[in-house]
Amino acid sequence: MMEDRYVIIMAGGVGARFWPLSRQQKPKQFLDILGTGETLIQQTYRRFRDCCAEKNIFIVTSDEHKDAVVEQLGIDPSQVLAEPLRRNTAPCLAYGTFRILKENPDAVVAVTPADHLILKEEEFSRVIRESMDFAEGNDVLLTLGIKPNRPETGYGYIQADIKKPVEGYENLLKVKTFTEKPNIDLARKFLQSGDFYWNSGIFIWNVKAILNAFEKHLPDMYSAFNEGRDLFGTVEETGFIGSTYTECKSISIDYGIREKADNVYVRCTEIGWSDLGTWSSLYEHSTNDMKSNTIISGNVFSYENAGNIISIPEGRVAVIQGMRDYIVVETDDVLLIVKKEEEQNIRNYLEDVRKETGEQFM
Repeated sequence: MMEDRYVIIMAGGVGARFWPLSRQQKPKQFLDILGTGETLIQQTYRRFRDCCAEKNIFIVTSDEHKDAVVEQLGIDPSQVLAEPLRRNTAPCLAYGTFRILKENPDAVVAVTPADHLILKEEEFSRVIRESMDFAEGNDVLLTLGIKPNRPETGYGYIQADIKKPVEGYENLLKVKTFTEKPNIDLARKFLQSGDFYWNSGIFIWNVKAILNAFEKHLPDMYSAFNEGRDLFGTVEETGFIGSTYTECKSISIDYGIREKADNVYVRCTEIGWSDLGTWSSLYEHSTNDMKSNTIISGNVFSYENAGNIISIPEGRVAVIQGMRDYIVVETDDVLLIVKKEEEQNIRNYLEDVRKETGEQFM
């Protein structure tokens, strides 16, 4: 039933790989990084409004960004769950699940990151609704798996048991194995095999199924949150969460539960998905000029350039000549120029900046 459908949007990341546009004060989920007129979190929120009542959408974010969520989404502050510390996705989802449990023990929950791209939105809505139908009456942990179109080394992979589809459901399969980000040779083998899918990080389950999984695989975390189950949705929630998070280890839901559980399923889809995790992934999903340059913003005069992604502040002019396959990003106080093939090192460069200058440019 529609009143039993809920969504948890995870919006606690810092988006360090999109520095210097993405900052601690305003991470990438709060930016219109695609130039569409909507921020990434606004796109995500809108995408799920077809799947449940808006009052049933909860956003888990860091305490410092609670006001930004309320401002950008125009939602009731009670729907924003503020984390006092960053502890990865398992505590984030324990918090969201226990909050929903207090409201509706029969809830079916879709979980999504706040900053992913979905190009085929109608198909996405259909897949989510059908996945919720399946999760409603089954003790399962369901993941959306994305059919790969290249040997990608930046994503985790799910191996599906393609010989045993779930009867009555389209492209719904039991999961055989999970594999973290592979090297290029292994990624090529995964692509050729036909039974491996990218792990989208979008999950669907009912409250009872995920709480049973927490109790079995992360019992300490389950006990810590369960002690205050009557405090969720009350004025005492904030204080309880503050003390509980100091006890929680930082661990992902993948590593903590899904890679250990035996009731994990995958819904194989083609929905135009990208996690927008890097400048290169943004480049792939942006409009290019005749020389395959992507101008995200700014007044750029381009001469003999090819394959670059460029972002300049509005009101500024940039003249760029003779560059190939670079990332060029300027903000009010930072200029970044890095080869696209070296962008995995941005985190290292960022740490060097932090050591030399402190937090002011973070």
